Order: sequence, then structure tokens, then C-alpha cells
Amino acid sequence: MRFTHRRSEEPEINLIPFIDVLLVVLIFLMLTTTYSKFTELKVNLPVADAERSRDYPKEIIVSVAGDGRYAVNRKPVEGRSIELLAAELAAAAAGEKDRMVIISADATAAHQSVINVMDAARRAGLSQLTFATQSSRSGGDSN
Repeated sequence: MRFTHRRSEEPEINLIPFIDVLLVVLIFLMLTTTYSKFTELKVNLPVADAERSRDYPKEIIVSVAGDGRYAVNRKPVEGRSIELLAAELAAAAAGEKDRMVIISADATAAHQSVINVMDAARRAGLSQLTFATQSSRSGGDSN
């Protein structure tokens, strides 16, 4: 009797069926997933509880009315363009780049109006910005 020793073949793992199954599962999940819109979220803006606003000796107060009009240090800005507002901010800064810009926007003002003030401040070279908030105790404006 002759016993021959056969070489044992190593088992081979075939990944192609596994990849096919994963691809089908991925396509199924992509087709059945629902996407919700977050534009319908109701947002409550925060209210500051500071008792006293800090006084900035070199502050520029930019007021934004509900209809989109601007005022720089209580002086109305003629027109509503970013270039005019940037020129007014540069004039109010008088060449000093460390001035603090305080944006005091009406509650009904458009978001774009506030963004325009921020863009005009950037164009004027003013990088320190803050927003005026309503105090929860007295109802007045403060930082």
C-alpha cells in the first residue's frame, strides 16, 4: 500500500459576493433615508444678564433699523450700500483700527442688514465687533 501525501490547498476567501451584498445594502439605505429640513426650526436668541454694559472709549455704535436703514454713532447713513457704510465706518474710526464696533440691530431687521454691517466693518479694517443685547432685567440695551 502506497500512501502519498497530497499537498493541502489553502482555502480561498472570495470577497466579491460580500462586496455585492454590501453595495445592495448601501443602495437600499440611500433610497430609504429621509432628509429633514432644518430651516423650519424655531430659534430663541439668548438674552444677556449683564447688569452694566462695559464702556468702550473707542466705540462706534452702528444702529440697524427694521427697514434696513443704518446709523453710525446716531448719524444716519445716506443709502444702504456696503460701500457707503464702510466709508462712514472708516470716517468714524478716524484711522484707528482698534475701535470697537457695536452692532445694535432692531429685532425685525433682516439678517442680511446685520451681515452688511459686518462686511462693511471688515472693509473698513475694523476687526473688533460685538452685538448689543437686551437685558433680561431692565429691558434696555447693553453689551
